Amino acid sequence: MKKAYMDNAASTPLLPEVRKAMLPYLGENYGNPSSLHDWGDEAREAVDAARGQLAALIGAAPEEIIFTGSGSESNNMAVKGLALAQQQKGKHIVVSAIEHFSVLHSARTLEKWGFEVSEVPVDQHGTVNPDDVRKKIRKDTVLVSIMHASGEVGTIQPISEIARLTREKGIPFHTDAIATAGTIPVSIKDLGVDALSLAGNQFYGPKGIGALWVRKGLRLIPLIDGGIQEGGRRAGTENVPAIVGLGKAAELARAQIPSRMKHLVPLRDRLLRELPGSIPNVVVTGHPENCLPGHASFCVEFIEGEAMLMMLNAKGVAVSSGSACTSRALKASHVLLAMGLSHELAQGSILLTLGIANKKEDIDYLLEVMPPIVDRLRQMSPLYAKTGRTVKKGGS
Repeated sequence: MKKAYMDNAASTPLLPEVRKAMLPYLGENYGNPSSLHDWGDEAREAVDAARGQLAALIGAAPEEIIFTGSGSESNNMAVKGLALAQQQKGKHIVVSAIEHFSVLHSARTLEKWGFEVSEVPVDQHGTVNPDDVRKKIRKDTVLVSIMHASGEVGTIQPISEIARLTREKGIPFHTDAIATAGTIPVSIKDLGVDALSLAGNQFYGPKGIGALWVRKGLRLIPLIDGGIQEGGRRAGTENVPAIVGLGKAAELARAQIPSRMKHLVPLRDRLLRELPGSIPNVVVTGHPENCLPGHASFCVEFIEGEAMLMMLNAKGVAVSSGSACTSRALKASHVLLAMGLSHELAQGSILLTLGIANKKEDIDYLLEVMPPIVDRLRQMSPLYAKTGRTVKKGGS
């Protein structure tokens, strides 16, 4: 059976060059970076080299990089750590309605600790209007956190415009760049932010490793107490193999982002063009132009995304229905609901995220197997039978 992996937003495959770089630190190079002997020196030098590789990817200084265990930890550290460090100035933070749960749930935790949270709405494409951010900012606002791009619908946000607002007010601005760093060009100077989260498994690095960039001089309260690792900002023995892998993945991404984008955009555009043309009543979600190069997201009317996912899996096609953090929840996506879609339509979401290993043949295969699956599911759907509507090809 043919197989086609189209769930790269959940995790990308580890590149051979990354695996090769990691292997010595899973074997003979086993020292602890904090140790004051040759074994420790070797590990510490590897961590420092990786820090430099990652810093170069986003245009940062190496000492501003904090290694974490995941993108979610990076977001938790940014939202909680920055807000707590500023709480003498105020206890109000601003986030968008479509943030990843690691940001939204961190904000809700802060509410339990006496903070107030304001959510900024998005339009039908999932875009944040900087004017709406301006309206939410108050005198006691101490943090704004808006994602760089949605990993669910692919919409890229006007971060640099929002950053101009926060700089005027002297408010720290964090962006969740997990969907963008290593995928599209990301420069902290161009974005104008004060803190940025990223994760290795989004750009062909290992799972279980992330990083947080924090502008030098910006105070951050550590979430993990213990030793002096990561400049005293994140205690715990470093995951040296994963850090080395993250550094190598960052080095490769820095060199290959243009060619990767050139490969992905035509495949994405073909999906966006031909899938709605081959299946009746399909709604394209996300921004039609300002979106990630490998993201194609849709809602298929009258059926549930999880059923499509399972039947496509049976045909050897891996996709997602919403983000990987919500796909097992069997709930309508908070992102799609914030964009104004109905619960019924949002239940039919499907996300196709392409990677550098995808080829034209994968798109051919998906377009071959998916229409019969949708037709079969609709024939079993009470909602489809109840509407009695005549559907036409080319979308609704």
